[in-house]
Amino acid sequence: LEFRRVLFRSVPLGVLVAVTGVAGSGKSSLIHGCLPRTDPSVTVIDQSPIRGSRRSNPATYTGILDPIRKAFAAANGVPAALFSANSEGACPACNGLGMVYTDLGFMAEIASVCEACEGRRFTDEVLRHRLRGRTIVEVLAMSVEEALAFFTEAPVRAVLERLEGVGLGYLALGQDLDTLSGGERQRLRLAIELAGTTPVYVLDEPTTGLHLQDVDHLVALLDG
Repeated sequence: LEFRRVLFRSVPLGVLVAVTGVAGSGKSSLIHGCLPRTDPSVTVIDQSPIRGSRRSNPATYTGILDPIRKAFAAANGVPAALFSANSEGACPACNGLGMVYTDLGFMAEIASVCEACEGRRFTDEVLRHRLRGRTIVEVLAMSVEEALAFFTEAPVRAVLERLEGVGLGYLALGQDLDTLSGGERQRLRLAIELAGTTPVYVLDEPTTGLHLQDVDHLVALLDG
């Protein structure tokens, strides 16, 4: 235990520190074993699954859906709740899921696209309202890169810029979280956590699956 404490205190701050070694050599075990897990000054970002419901997507997980809904509400003079698939604007046939799930008991659950909304999740009334010519469904179908060109609202752009900075510019705002790879989940967490004030970040294999150009973007983001 004392060795772990000494090792952790010996890691320099203000620089990027890499722990290297062959596969299975115990890199992750060493670092995680030395981390003071209850220390609020340390943020650990790994590739573990993101907890969320079937309704979760990058827009909800990062918190930008709220300012997006408010922008739609202000542009159309209607309540912001109308642009939530969990509230007033939800398709009543599928409860805003876009899919209908049938439990067959002893067999696997069957999922089919909702016939009422055709997978759009919202009622027809909601789709009559637009923000700069786009419906809420069209906005959620945008990639991060497309959304950056569309949105002028500062709270939305701040998050989108971090998402693009970690190499997730291709990710759709409304994509289901359970379809993301481990590396994508980690970078999504990173984009959120980098907005905080934690002085120490521990990234477990943050470049897994990244193109060399995306690695450069990630390093530049960490430098920033």
